[in-house]
Amino acid sequence: MENRFLRAENIHFSYHTGEGDTPAVVLENLSVAIRRGEFTAVLGHNGSGKSTLAKHFNAILLPQGGTVYVDGMDTREEENLLNIRQTVGMVFQNPDNQIVATIVEEDVAFALENMGVDPPEIRRRVDEALKEVGMYEYRLHAPHQLSGGQKQRIAIAGVIAMRPKCIVLDEPTAMLDPRGRREVLRTIRKLNQEHGITVVLITHYMDEAAKADRVVVMNDGRVLLDDTPREVFSHVETLKQVGLDVPQATELSYLLRQSGINLPVDLLDDEEFAAAWQALMEVHG
Repeated sequence: MENRFLRAENIHFSYHTGEGDTPAVVLENLSVAIRRGEFTAVLGHNGSGKSTLAKHFNAILLPQGGTVYVDGMDTREEENLLNIRQTVGMVFQNPDNQIVATIVEEDVAFALENMGVDPPEIRRRVDEALKEVGMYEYRLHAPHQLSGGQKQRIAIAGVIAMRPKCIVLDEPTAMLDPRGRREVLRTIRKLNQEHGITVVLITHYMDEAAKADRVVVMNDGRVLLDDTPREVFSHVETLKQVGLDVPQATELSYLLRQSGINLPVDLLDDEEFAAAWQALMEVHG
C-alpha cells in the first residue's frame, strides 16, 4: 500500500464545452496507481484523457468523482495543495510557456524565490539542477537563444530545483526535433535511475514509452492496458484498433510474422530485432 505513490481511485472528470451542452466525459471511473521510484509512460490518442489524468496528479485539476492521492495526501483537501505541488513537479509540452526570466539561472531560481528559500540555498540548488540537466555552462545565457531541447531541459531544471519526489511530464518532446527529444529523454532517465525520482511521462512516441518500466494505455477515459513495455506492445492489433502505433521493430516483426516468418512477438528496438533475425538466419541458413 505505502509503495503506491500516486493513486487515482475511480475518478471521474468532465469538461463543459459550452452553455447548455452535455458535459464531455474525459475520465470515467478510472483507477491507476504509480509506484514510488517507477518510470511510467502513459499512451493514448488525442482525447483519451491522458493529459487530464496528468493534471490530476499535480492537483491542477480535481476529480469530480473518486479520489486522487499523492504520497498519501488527498488532492481535494485544500491544506494539502502546497505540499502536493512541491511533491509533484509538472513539465509541459511547450517550454516557452514555463520560462519566465531573461537569464537561465534566474528562471531556474524563480519558483525557489517564491517559496522563500534562503539565497545561499537557492544558489546551491540552481547550480545542482543545471548540472543535472547538462545546462550549467548556459546559466548566464538568455533562454530565447537556446534550442527547443535546451529550453525544455531548463524547464526541467526549474522543476527539480524544487526537489520534488515525482515529475509528471506532459508530452515534453512533442515540439522538439530528434536531437532535442534524445536530450530530454536522457535527462528524464538519469533523474529516475540515479536519483530515484518517480517519473510519469505522457507521450505519443512509442520509442520513448519502450524505455519506461511500465506503460499505461488509455482509451476513452479508461485504462486499456497496463503492463511492462514488452507485454503492452505485444498487443499490436489492440493498439492499432485504438489508433496507436508500436515501436518500429515491433511493427516489422509483426508484419513478418503475418507473412509466416517466425519472429518473437515482443521485440522493442533495432538491436533486439537484429539479434532475433540473425538467430533465425543461423537456424534456417
